[in-house]
Amino acid sequence: MSAAFASVSSPHIPVMLDEVLAALNPRAGEIYVDGTLGAGGYSRAILNAADCRVIGIDRDPWAVEHARGLGMGERLIILQGRFGDMKTILIDAGFDAVDAVILDIGVSSVQLDQAERGFSFRADAPLDMRMGTNEDTPTAADIVNTAPQTELERIIRDYGEERFARKVAAEIVRVRREAPILTTFALADLVRRVVRRSPKDQIDPATRTFQALRIAVNDELGELERALEAAQALLNPGGRLIVVTFHSLEDGIVKTFLRERSGAGPSGSRHLPDQVRAAATFSVPLRKPLEPSADECSRNPRARSARLRCAIKMEALS
Repeated sequence: MSAAFASVSSPHIPVMLDEVLAALNPRAGEIYVDGTLGAGGYSRAILNAADCRVIGIDRDPWAVEHARGLGMGERLIILQGRFGDMKTILIDAGFDAVDAVILDIGVSSVQLDQAERGFSFRADAPLDMRMGTNEDTPTAADIVNTAPQTELERIIRDYGEERFARKVAAEIVRVRREAPILTTFALADLVRRVVRRSPKDQIDPATRTFQALRIAVNDELGELERALEAAQALLNPGGRLIVVTFHSLEDGIVKTFLRERSGAGPSGSRHLPDQVRAAATFSVPLRKPLEPSADECSRNPRARSARLRCAIKMEALS
């Protein structure tokens, strides 16, 4: 591990920690999965709250190495991998059922603060954006410099919700004909030339394009969908599923999953009379997501867009 990856520029603040702990209600003897281990904020708080065990999963080698230094002993079991693969990862490690799954979706503050990872345009760095630095997968630079213009437009429009996706994609293709786009500053400056900041828009014009590329590079939405399915399979009856999201695409996936699995999804219609609503596997105590308090948002601006949804695994039908 490089020296740059050994530390971060600011302390990690777990988002909506009080709300996560309240929804989880840690109990002695139970086993929990922190599917997005990161800097270990949730795992540490859970282990301090009860005599339980936590299985921490992360695809980022930095997070895995950092967690080994948390001093939580054998009650924290650290496994490297993608949380979308958690069912296979846990079964291979000897666990076929758990009492809760906690997911904090998206890029972590640690990854944003490690400038050389290329997630942020606050510093000039290679366009990488891979959460798993040891994964042999395309980087953001690979996508920017090789994807067809129509694919770039789709990524930026669908994942970044950028109104000017067509203009950004066209400018990327024009510029890369002359020279590859390889750094965060080069891409951010390109986007700012074609997306002007609106007086009502408080974010940098490059933010949505960077978000879109990060989601594409890491298959974040696909990972989330697979993780929700895995959690359903792994949870014991009465087990809790807790998901913190940071934008509408993620929250929409969780909302739809829980609506369908709680029996609130669409049933048969006159057009498809044989379609039968699936039996409910989750109960959802709160139909609307929890939001961070004003006090937390003032202390940690990154929490402002957070939304927390939770559900409880129901007893299996006989």
